[in-house]
Amino acid sequence: MTSRLARVLTVLLAALVAVLAVGVGTASAHVRVSSADAAAGGFGELTFRVPNESDTASTISLRVQIPAETPLASVSTKPVPGWTATTTTAPIDPPVDVHGTAVSEAVTEITWTADPGAGIAPGQYQTFSISGGPFPEVDAMTFPAVQTYDDGQESAWIEPTVEGAAEPESPAPVLSLTGTGGTDAHGEETDTPTVETASSDTSASAGGSGTSGLAVTALVVGIAGLLAGLAGLAFGLSARRRNTTA
Repeated sequence: MTSRLARVLTVLLAALVAVLAVGVGTASAHVRVSSADAAAGGFGELTFRVPNESDTASTISLRVQIPAETPLASVSTKPVPGWTATTTTAPIDPPVDVHGTAVSEAVTEITWTADPGAGIAPGQYQTFSISGGPFPEVDAMTFPAVQTYDDGQESAWIEPTVEGAAEPESPAPVLSLTGTGGTDAHGEETDTPTVETASSDTSASAGGSGTSGLAVTALVVGIAGLLAGLAGLAFGLSARRRNTTA
């Protein structure tokens, strides 16, 4: 009986280690977007955080889309050593009104490409920033992204996040327009109304990964409790066997 319990304990311990590894990895390995000053009506800096999920390949390209329904009239990229940024401009048909200005043409895609040997290696991450605006009068903007590795594999971060639902496996980066005040094209502060939203990069991360984290935690606690119970049972049986033998 004791040997059988030992085998069960070994299997459950292996399962616990696997759950911890998978749970932590999926909760932290998403492409995210954040901003300290993005607000409806203003200009701000957006930063995309790109972790490498592969154990053997390096990330060599990131392609980010700016949806035509929420265009930015002005977009500029921040230099990243070892990477080249290119933008794709396309007509907006029909034109979209952005704070009284009809936007008929805008940047719809930005691609960062690594120079040879300058990719994001396994276990590393990189950030890519743009300055843009004016931001539309919406609570949040979604930026579908595609991450390409040097072995030809791609991670498409394009799935929409639905409020109240669990975070999808490959969510598109979502930026909340906080309304805390931004700057205009010349760097001057703008007086913009506060936009309340619960769909920020932080809350999306906390909401999606938090939901996954709670589930993982509950499972870990359950397995740990089962392990403790089985260990106590094994100890009791062992002691009983020793007493019987004596």
